[in-house]
Amino acid sequence: MLSQRRVLQMLTLFLFLGLGGCASWFSDDEPEPQVHLVKVEVVQAKLMQQKFLLHFRVDNPNDSDLTVRGIEYRIHLGDMLLTEGEHEHWFTVGPKHSAYFKVPIRTNLWPKVRDLVKLLKKPDQPIPYRLEGELETGLFIAHYVHLARNGVIIPADLIPEQNR
Repeated sequence: MLSQRRVLQMLTLFLFLGLGGCASWFSDDEPEPQVHLVKVEVVQAKLMQQKFLLHFRVDNPNDSDLTVRGIEYRIHLGDMLLTEGEHEHWFTVGPKHSAYFKVPIRTNLWPKVRDLVKLLKKPDQPIPYRLEGELETGLFIAHYVHLARNGVIIPADLIPEQNR
């Protein structure tokens, strides 16, 4: 009876020591990867549907490979939600390197056309945009990197000059 109790105590001790080692697997000593919206490419612009390609860059500041599983995103122009969605695309970013990936999106801006026209009335005035979302990383255990980027778009820079 005494030996069974001693065995149970030893087993419990080893279990707690082992779980302490497992907890160290999930420490966040490494810096988070950085995600940047590099470019928005217009693929097709019809009245009721617009197709774009969002070009993202992922910077891996760590000394080990970074496996990216996908991205969930929301893009606001001013106070208006332009698009939101998720894109599953697995790829690996090498240590201390960057990788680019494209996310195809579809949206319907027709219900928001009045708000867009108001924003574009003064093409030299900057329009704030906001990118929010999460980048899903990790090979076996998912890790989510939160995205929050703010910037401005100057419509006059995007509209080509017309010769008269």
